Amino acid sequence: MPVPLAPYPTPPVPFTPPATGSESQLVCSGCRNLLLYPVGATSVCCAVCSSVTTVPPPGTEMAQLVCGGCHTLLMYIRGAASVQCSCCHTINLALEGNQVAHVNCGNCRMLLMYPYGARSVKCAVCQFITSIGASTSNVEQKLMA
Repeated sequence: MPVPLAPYPTPPVPFTPPATGSESQLVCSGCRNLLLYPVGATSVCCAVCSSVTTVPPPGTEMAQLVCGGCHTLLMYIRGAASVQCSCCHTINLALEGNQVAHVNCGNCRMLLMYPYGARSVKCAVCQFITSIGASTSNVEQKLMA
């Protein structure tokens, strides 16, 4: 005798924040989930882990980066020099997106440009991966001085 199959459950409707602009968002300091909160709140309690996250003052420009240690999304006040990850405690350089550095390819010596803070860069000419810090060019040394 055939067994009847249950129908597939309907997928949940994705959440769309209100268009009124009366809510903002930040990352929970405990579990790193995205939290929505009403504009004007001074702190937010996470429904998942119950951590209380302080809301930055109004008008504070926020930025995001991915932790180099555990790949967690971090939010920080724009202009900070470094950000310590609350998960793995790695201290991440928080430089602006347009800052770049230079290094010579470890194989063909082609001058390569890469985002400042990267651990390695792949040469577009010979496909060699150069570790940053292993060999630095005069251009990079001048940038750091």
